[in-house]
Amino acid sequence: MDPVIIVGAGPVGLALSLALAAQGVPSVVLDETSGKEEPRPARTVVLRADMAALVERLGCATVRDEGLRWVGWRGMQRRRQPRQIAFDLGLGGTEEWSEDPDSPAAPAAPLHIPQHALARGLRDAIAREPLVRLVTDARLDGIEQDRSGVVAHTRGPEGTWWRGSHLVGCDGARSTVRKLLGVRFPGRTAVERHAVAALRTELPWPGEAVLHRQPPWRGVGDEISARPLPDGVWRIDWLLPPRGELVTPDALVARIRETLAGWCDGTTPPYELLDTGVHTLHHRLARRWRVDRVLLAGDAAHLLGAIGTQGLDEGLRDVDNLAWKLALTWHRAAPDALLDSYQSERRTAVAARLRTADQALPALRGGGGLRAYLPGALRGHDALLTDGHLGRGPLGASPAYPHSPLAAPFSDGMIPVGTPLGAPVEDVRVTAPDDTTVRLRDRLGQSRLLVLLVAPGSGVWERRHWRTAGLMPRLEEAAEALPMTAEVLVTDAYPGAPAHAVLLIRPDGHLVAAFAGVHPEELRAAAEAARGNAPDDTAPASPVKALPAGTTDAERTPAAVSADVPAPAEASLGHDRTADVH
Repeated sequence: MDPVIIVGAGPVGLALSLALAAQGVPSVVLDETSGKEEPRPARTVVLRADMAALVERLGCATVRDEGLRWVGWRGMQRRRQPRQIAFDLGLGGTEEWSEDPDSPAAPAAPLHIPQHALARGLRDAIAREPLVRLVTDARLDGIEQDRSGVVAHTRGPEGTWWRGSHLVGCDGARSTVRKLLGVRFPGRTAVERHAVAALRTELPWPGEAVLHRQPPWRGVGDEISARPLPDGVWRIDWLLPPRGELVTPDALVARIRETLAGWCDGTTPPYELLDTGVHTLHHRLARRWRVDRVLLAGDAAHLLGAIGTQGLDEGLRDVDNLAWKLALTWHRAAPDALLDSYQSERRTAVAARLRTADQALPALRGGGGLRAYLPGALRGHDALLTDGHLGRGPLGASPAYPHSPLAAPFSDGMIPVGTPLGAPVEDVRVTAPDDTTVRLRDRLGQSRLLVLLVAPGSGVWERRHWRTAGLMPRLEEAAEALPMTAEVLVTDAYPGAPAHAVLLIRPDGHLVAAFAGVHPEELRAAAEAARGNAPDDTAPASPVKALPAGTTDAERTPAAVSADVPAPAEASLGHDRTADVH
């Protein structure tokens, strides 16, 4: 079968190719550049803990080696410090957390990494993966679809025709794929502007991220953020007025010196300026994310980033949502409705994020009028900005899909647990089929469902002692009969779940359903819904099985890409405005 064609070799396109390869799907990545990532220390990304785990699971070693997990968050207002939060640097943190000191779970630490380091780590992983072919200097200029696949034409030294089962446009805000499809990309231009500098220095809060609103020094603006990186490097952002202000080199140096002196008791500490730029944020959302066999992901589908939201983090969530659905479709183990759910789930989630940010902007950036009438409004604004920066609440929390077309039909055996239906599950410790104890997150990213049994006390016994006792034989039999490959895991406890609860979890970690004990028919109905079958759909299932251990590279290598296809029509390329620093 033909590979999947991925247009664009930024972090989203590279991550998608690796996520597909992990599920036995070959891909061709078309990169219009030479493949050499220019180091830009001021161009960095913040990844929530679950997305950092995703790219690490894909083999990106630079996440560990060149990224930094923040030890805390410090919010300041004028000369006051109304907010300070400590992070969990281990694996025990949670994405859904409370600032209540009695809360048992601390927030999971975000990861901050230069974007060029992230891309390099993903390229290094691709170099070790025989199922991915990366083609440089390949500029797309035509797409044509038929009932069985997609044809793409590229210009360049190896200008040629490419045949694929599907094509995914991960080619950024100026997406050629989106333009060739004629998909509109409405939204707002220059929602926020920031002056950005990466510098090496010592600040009073090593390892902590800082947001300082209305600092009491002249000439630095109304809002400054400082985010730490390894080796004493900081990225500092100054919010600029919406229009008119030019950031000259002298003006930026003046901002740097004034800011450092303000934070360091009036004396500017020694610093090494590494990189500068201006980050212009746009809010846009593509009207359609799927046109038959062509799909959009990342900045090609959406642009966001104001008031702390993270665009690349959202792009990786596109990958996490799309990869398993595309893999099952490629293996012919799911109906077409499964791929349709990618747009309905992800576009709805991003639209809600954009709507929340757009509604919050007037209050946050609208001047002093509102503050004169609403006592305590500043504290609320600080909390809202913290939500965006730290990945919680409507501005930043991991998305849930409670109204997804993949939602399980209600049944009598269902019970509520600490995770709402459609939301990401907690990263609890589990016992795997090989008797190892791992994090639940480690078992994600395959074309398989996870069936999690809550069995208190199981962690103190070897699996061989209890796998033939209690509910296990019946549960394993029920899992074997599901329409998709399923893996049975066991945990001592899960938040809000009683003993003997059974959780059905999608390959991307979202909860399908939870049951009080083993209910084979209800479990099967939920699994059918999760793979895109309507509850009354009785079509025979075609489960997809993972590649067996010991599969050789030759057996995993994709078939040659066909070049004997009709030529698609040429299409002209347009241009959008984009930011030069992200």
